Amino acid sequence: MTARVLVVDDILANVRLLEARLQAEYFEVLSAYSGSEALDILSRERVDVVLLDVMMPGMDGFEVCRRIKSSVATHHLPVVMVTALDQPSDKVQGLESGADDFLTKPVDDIALITRVKNLARLKMLNDEMMMRATTGKDMGIPDDGAFARALSGRSGRVLVVDDHPRSAARLLEVLSKTNDAFAERDSQTALIKLTEHNFDLLVVSLSMQNADGLRLCSQVRSLERTRHLPIIILVEPGDEARLMCGLDMGINDYLMRPIDRHELLARVKTQIKRKRHSDFLRHRLAESVEMSITDALTGLHNRRYMEGHLKTLVSDSLRTGRSLSMLVADIDHFKVVNDTHGHDAGDTVLREFANRIKRNTRGIDLACRLGGEEFVIIMPDTEMARAYQVGERLRACIAADNFMLNPQLGIRVTASIGLGTLEHSDDTPETIFKRADMALYAAKRRGRNRVVADAA
Repeated sequence: MTARVLVVDDILANVRLLEARLQAEYFEVLSAYSGSEALDILSRERVDVVLLDVMMPGMDGFEVCRRIKSSVATHHLPVVMVTALDQPSDKVQGLESGADDFLTKPVDDIALITRVKNLARLKMLNDEMMMRATTGKDMGIPDDGAFARALSGRSGRVLVVDDHPRSAARLLEVLSKTNDAFAERDSQTALIKLTEHNFDLLVVSLSMQNADGLRLCSQVRSLERTRHLPIIILVEPGDEARLMCGLDMGINDYLMRPIDRHELLARVKTQIKRKRHSDFLRHRLAESVEMSITDALTGLHNRRYMEGHLKTLVSDSLRTGRSLSMLVADIDHFKVVNDTHGHDAGDTVLREFANRIKRNTRGIDLACRLGGEEFVIIMPDTEMARAYQVGERLRACIAADNFMLNPQLGIRVTASIGLGTLEHSDDTPETIFKRADMALYAAKRRGRNRVVADAA
């Protein structure tokens, strides 16, 4: 994934080592050698995660973290404290300063990349959540308190699966101080509980004697009800092979035994917050369907919502330097469908066309019916090459199977697609749409049922 990481350490060798490890995973890295320099960079640069050394001359890491978390502009920015000190008091002070996670020197590569990826995803979810909330506010959608609840640090419901009684008891003792925590020894009973009750986090031991913890994690990920549930696994030292298998499976985080209670609480808090952010985005999208911002026929967002949200997306992309692409699709010869089969048949085609669009878009993409037989997909953080792949996949999906007007009658439908992208610092929603619209007409001139990214 792509994210900007600020590494703060007064020792050049430490900075260079972390830079090399992060750049190998394709992160963009900024560097600061003092607390004041770090705060200056944060005041003028977009950053997704801060790796902050504790022991620095002048302003130490704890004070830098406090200042980051006390600023309106940066208080949602994830901070990882990096320290050579392994005393509980340092982690307590880090938590009190607002730190989101900890890494202990020498920094383990797996831990480094896992923590940074986790917190970068949390930051992206937070940014998207703030943007959606702003769009809703600008359009007059009432605030029902969901946004405030998503930002709150309230406790969550945690299920611990561990068949070692003393281990499970120790985990419950720590977690129950700030969460509603429950323990289950049998993995299949745990799976039933997860599907029948609402939990915010699953903690699974890989040291169980009578069950395979990774198999439980796989089952959780495969079920619709639980696939978005964050999972933390507990791993024995030396069991890196199973750890990597879990991370490949989509496990959100891990802790090495013996478990440090402060790290456990920090990572549980991060995962619960991430789930609330994701839930907010999904629920906000669902609630918006009930408002006057969707197209009644297709269930997609309407033009009114698109125009409001597109302004926010363009502004954010210009500010952060992220890419943004737009796809405009038009059903070929749609008038013939209405003239031949009637407007009811035309409506059936429009609904099915919208369904195929939904199947070919990501959760963060915005799919809209612009009007008539014209549709738009806005794709944040998407460059033209990727947008072209999405367009071609959608075109092929439209053309592949007949559109069924009734159980006995199906007709072939194709679409022409034009693409536009954010290219210049003075671009506006109108200029991006104009590029995509010109490409659409070029697709029609060149024979229809095709994708065009360049109208020249």
